[in-house]
Amino acid sequence: MAWGLLIFAGMMEIIGVIGIKRVSETNNLSNNLILIGGFIVSFTLLSEAMKSIDLSTAYAVWTGIGTVGAAIVGILLYRESTSPLRLFCMAGVICCVLGLKLLG
Repeated sequence: MAWGLLIFAGMMEIIGVIGIKRVSETNNLSNNLILIGGFIVSFTLLSEAMKSIDLSTAYAVWTGIGTVGAAIVGILLYRESTSPLRLFCMAGVICCVLGLKLLG
């Protein structure tokens, strides 16, 4: 159950980051609610997951999901670069997070 919460927390971090981007473009109530709501839910779920998952592993997984997820959102919604080196670095983040999980 804790792993499900952690994965969902990472996804909600992506929602919070989308909120940041939206607020930077148009500062209105709905965009601020996306930003604040996404991060509140994300932090709450992360905190709950950390009750049974080690801090180092939980934080690495959470930030990894947020980092790679935000990069994918940038590619899909905001036409950010899909250069091979950028995709390689995203794969590197995923490999490092998996390594921390498997070796922890």
